[in-house]
Amino acid sequence: MIHPTSQIHPEAQIDPSAEIGPWCIVGPHVKVGARTRLMSHVILDGWTEIGEDNTIFPFSVLGAVPQDLKYRGEPTRLVIGNGNTIRESVTMNLGTVQGGGVTQVGNQCLIMAYSHLGHDCIIGNHCIISNYGGLAGHVILEDHVTLGGMVGVSQFVRVGAHAYVGGQSGLERDVPPFCVAIGVRPCVVKGANIVGLRRRGYSAESIQKINEVIKLWARTEIQKEPCLIEIQERFSDSPEALRFVEFIRKSEAGVSR
Repeated sequence: MIHPTSQIHPEAQIDPSAEIGPWCIVGPHVKVGARTRLMSHVILDGWTEIGEDNTIFPFSVLGAVPQDLKYRGEPTRLVIGNGNTIRESVTMNLGTVQGGGVTQVGNQCLIMAYSHLGHDCIIGNHCIISNYGGLAGHVILEDHVTLGGMVGVSQFVRVGAHAYVGGQSGLERDVPPFCVAIGVRPCVVKGANIVGLRRRGYSAESIQKINEVIKLWARTEIQKEPCLIEIQERFSDSPEALRFVEFIRKSEAGVSR
């Protein structure tokens, strides 16, 4: 169903089961999947592809050109998966050629009001970005990441799976998986995301090991590589510990401790 007040370009690809509410604008290169709902006053622009069963609240602008002076009108993309809720006044920009050409959101995410996803961000599945979250370009959130309200993330920063970042934090370095982190310059690791891990079915034994790994990593007086070697040796039987070490070793922005 398409409301008569909305402006839908004739070349846009809208699934017949999608619902386009009043006063929406949909550009020529946009694809909207089955049962996705644009409530009202939503703008979809650029080379934007939206999957199935998404709900997009009023005044969101998805697929606008990147806020990057290098952008020259290339056909870069915004790709949004299935089952996401995108609340009021959210903005998501297209990717850039230099950053890989795509901004991407996975499945079952909740992007709360007034949040911004910059160009070339990659957001995993089941992520929550609370109100006024701001992601600069090239940010990566792995699966099950939660960002509290008014969190700012600098460009090229990664946040590992199952991490929780407290409200009003500012990230300039990567946050390892499974952690709770909070603070600004620096944002520091406070321990394991015990509540989140329990909700996702991690055993008490696994959570205990994760917590011990994080305590070892948080010792700022120990240099990075000796610390990682110790974690590997003590927890070689823990896939979570090995994932933690691998994440840190791949870091280019530095890692919060």
